[in-house]
Formats: sequence, C-alpha cells, structure tokens
Amino acid sequence: MNKKLVNFIVKKYLKWDKKNPFISISALLAFIGVGVGVMVLIIAMSIMNGTAKQFEDKLFTMNYPLSIYPKIQNSVDKNLLDNLQNKFPELKFSPYITTQVMMQNGSDMGGGVIFGVDTKKERQINSIYKKAVEDIKQLKKYDIIMGVGLKDELYIEPLDKVTLYFTSLNPSGFSMLPKMKRFRYQNSFSSGLTAYDKAYMYTSIEALQTILQKKNNTYDGIHIYSKEPFKDIEKIKKVLALDVGIVGWWQQNGNFFSAMQMEKTALFIVLMLIILIASLNIISSLLMTVMSRRKEIALLLSLGCSIKDIKAIFLRLGLIIGFSGIIAGVVFGLLGMYILGNFDIISLPADVYGTAKLPIVLDKFDFIYIVLGSISIVVLSSYYPAKKATKIDVLEVLRNE
Repeated sequence: MNKKLVNFIVKKYLKWDKKNPFISISALLAFIGVGVGVMVLIIAMSIMNGTAKQFEDKLFTMNYPLSIYPKIQNSVDKNLLDNLQNKFPELKFSPYITTQVMMQNGSDMGGGVIFGVDTKKERQINSIYKKAVEDIKQLKKYDIIMGVGLKDELYIEPLDKVTLYFTSLNPSGFSMLPKMKRFRYQNSFSSGLTAYDKAYMYTSIEALQTILQKKNNTYDGIHIYSKEPFKDIEKIKKVLALDVGIVGWWQQNGNFFSAMQMEKTALFIVLMLIILIASLNIISSLLMTVMSRRKEIALLLSLGCSIKDIKAIFLRLGLIIGFSGIIAGVVFGLLGMYILGNFDIISLPADVYGTAKLPIVLDKFDFIYIVLGSISIVVLSSYYPAKKATKIDVLEVLRNE
C-alpha cells in the first residue's frame, strides 16, 4: 500500500470543500454527533453508577452485609455465636433481638421496628449507630436510639421518656393487654434514607430479652460485617446447621438492584443509538465524497493505484472523522463529570435520594464498553463507503465524465 499517496489524498479530502460544502457540513455533523453521543453516554452511565453506589452504601449499612436467621426454631443461641467468632476471627458479629412496636409521646403515636443490640458489638459493624452513640458516656438498659424522622414526627426532646407498646400480650384478669414499657430517649441517627429514619430504633439487648421473656443466651439473629460478603457467605454456609440460614444484603434487595441494572442497560442502548444515528452522517458524507470524486478515483485506478489503496483512503477518512468525535466525546465527558462532581450545579432532595450532591462514579468496564461500542459503529460505518469506492467502473467513468 502506498502510504504517502493515501495520506496525501486523505488530507486533501479533509479540507473544506468549496464546490460541495454540504459534504464538509455532513462530516462536521458526524464528528459532532459521535462526540455528543459519547459524552452523554459517559455522563449518564457515571450518574447511574453513582446513584446505585449511593443506595448500595446506605442499604449495606442498614441491612448489614450478612445476616444469620433461624429456620426452624424462633432463635439462635450463644453457642453458635461463639463458634462463628472462633472460626472466623476476621469477621465481626453482632447478635440482635427485634420486634415491632408502637411508640407514644404525649398524644402523638407512631410505629416502627426496634432492635435490641450489644452496644459494643453493634458499633463495630454499624457506622450510623456508632455515630449516634459516640457522645453518650454510658447507655443504660432502657435507653433508646431512634431515627431522626421518627423523633421529629413525635416531637421528642433529649432525655424525654416515651412509652413503647409491644406486640406480645400480658394476661390481665379476663383480658389480654399489650406489654408496655417506658424508655428514655438518648439520641437520634440519620441514615439518609427516610424509610429507615422513620422506622428504626435501637435499645439494649437485655431490655428486649426481659420484656419479651427470652433467655439470656438466645437471639433472633446475628448481623455480620464482612469486607467480602460474596465469598464469606459461602464459607459460613458450610459450618451452619440445617436449622439456621444466612442471607446477604444483595439478596434482601435483589429486586431493587435488578431494576436499576435493567434501567442502566436500557439507557445504554438508547444512548448508543445517538452514536449510531451520528454514524449515518459518516456514511452519507463518505458516499457523497465518493460520488463527487469519481473522476479522481478512476484516474488513480487507471494510473496504477490499487483497489486496496482506494479502500484505505475512504476507510481512513471515515475513521479520522469518527475517532476524532470519540476522543472529543471522552474529553468533554470526563470534563462534564468533573464539573458535576465538584460544583453544586444540580442539587437533589436529600430525603429522596439520600444525598444532596449528584453522585458521579464511572465504572471502568462501562467506559471500555462505551469506547469499544463507539469504535465498532464507526468502523462499520466507514467500511461500506470505502468498499463502494472500489466498485467504480473505470472505463465508463473516463468515457462519460
């Protein structure tokens, strides 16, 4: 292949065509279209990833990486906890008891879920709980920590005493009354997710053991902190008895993340169509170039230029237009990510999305898919016109034109 000839002609065809300006305009539109498509794809995928990561972090904390629960009996015992702590010293365990309650403060009432936990163990695996109790010197048996949404809803002030009504019943004469107990409010937490902030409460594990009449060595389950829950869940399964199960946070919220992944895939396909449509301008621009340069192509072929050289000219011409658009799109996409991530251009309602700042995270695999997908479309769009240019009938063109 004559590289000097190919490079010379490509440079000539890239210049503004004064006789046929529409060809140059079409090439320019193709460049802009590909660039905009790549830029939008990068920013859109980074926002989707950032949003998923934000929710994952919140759900990871409040749902815990792994949780052990009883299958047959209503509780797990301390022997299981001790056994797991001995076999997996790298993991952190926190036993808990939980039940649904109604809460009353004055004339205001609300409902939620209360967890009885060991403060020392819970603060090791729950950063939100740890932050709520770090300024409290000592938590007593009937002290309570609750979500900020629940506190505000019931107008609870520091050190207020609130009444909790439990689902278990006490016999009283000829009737059954719900168990009730006064707890002292100590502090509130904010997880960033309204569903948790308006429902979750924490107290000591001893308090619920006493109220619900549970044995000291039994629990409703065990929360586990793991840095690699996908691997550790399989290890723990091997040592658990048949009457005990284990579940990961991703299994508890599988439908939510499946919906987000489906939405992300659909968005990727739709936005990739922008690049596909822009590539049509590459095809039309190259075809018009081929039609307007029929004489030159015929002369080059008659003077000994090979079909391979002609194909290389138009293929390279299309690749230059397309690849320039991809590079420009990547540059402007990364620039857009930086601007959106560091400046408060878009503000989100924190109670809905869990953050007031637009989350931006670009996954390396998404970036690779965007670039490879764009390159594939550009190459295919350039190949057809390049092949078409080699089908010119030299004798007919030289005779008639």
